[in-house]
Amino acid sequence: MRARPTLEKVAARAGVSRATASRVINGSTRVAPQIREAVNRAVEELGYVPNQAARSLVTQRADSIALVFPEPATRVFSDDPTFAGIIRGVSMEIEQADKQLVLMLTGAEGGYQRVERYATNGHVDGVIIASMHGADPLPAILTRRGVPVVCSGRPGTPSNLPYVDMDNSGGAERAVAHLMEQGRRRIATIAGPQDMIAGIDRLNGYRDTLRDSDRRSIIAVGDFTRESGVIAMRQLLADDPEIDAVFVANDLMALGALRTLRGTGRRVPDDVAVVGFDDIPAAAYAEPPLTTVRQSTVEMGRRLARMVLGLEEQAQLVLPTELVVRESTRTS
Repeated sequence: MRARPTLEKVAARAGVSRATASRVINGSTRVAPQIREAVNRAVEELGYVPNQAARSLVTQRADSIALVFPEPATRVFSDDPTFAGIIRGVSMEIEQADKQLVLMLTGAEGGYQRVERYATNGHVDGVIIASMHGADPLPAILTRRGVPVVCSGRPGTPSNLPYVDMDNSGGAERAVAHLMEQGRRRIATIAGPQDMIAGIDRLNGYRDTLRDSDRRSIIAVGDFTRESGVIAMRQLLADDPEIDAVFVANDLMALGALRTLRGTGRRVPDDVAVVGFDDIPAAAYAEPPLTTVRQSTVEMGRRLARMVLGLEEQAQLVLPTELVVRESTRTS
């Protein structure tokens, strides 16, 4: 195998000292332009790859951003496109900023300690934490250690941490108001996990809208998976067989709810109208096509990356949502 080119070989090719070559490679501006050109040309000709750890010591930059998911791998790489959208959006901005993206999961044993150790040892310039559960301690820990942190979703406890969130409660309110406008009287919900801000806010939006019209809440709770939607819809029908509409806190659970309704002989939307949340690609191809609340996880990812890179003007940002009406709530 061909030996990897060394810094000494780069210096020799450029006709400069090792120290000068190191200063150029590590971004120092205190080097004459012609010398920088010679060193950079030698780097390209030899195919030299700088030592990232050594460069970080000199520049105090790792040129890397960590995207952390406090989820097991089976969730992150499941059929839920939310995670893929965030990764795609973050990647677009990180690549444009000429930095590297490091994907980290905390679902395995010791995951939090591993992320904390990696980030505080200077391997990354900032951390984006997505999909937080409960009062996640990681953002506060990293912030105290001087690591820039941005959260995907409003943190579960009051803080000044930067975050990017969606208008979850407003989206839920529009969804339930739409069902009321369609003449639905007994509107239930399949709520998301109540240790996640998205699940909490979407349930609050549902409750607030019904409370304003003096209607009672009919609630089952799922975990944002298709399977939990199947089970929760069965529970709702058992508790109140006269339900004529259901607001579901995400589209995957809504797809599960549609399956249960078909299995029990309920026609959608004639007997029961269904609204989801997220507008995942599968929503438009459901049977019938699913009315849902549209949000852009790709845009969320982009804004998260821009915030941790210091390119976003606002430190706390809520992105808009939009109701998309399809056949699952339309009656002839």
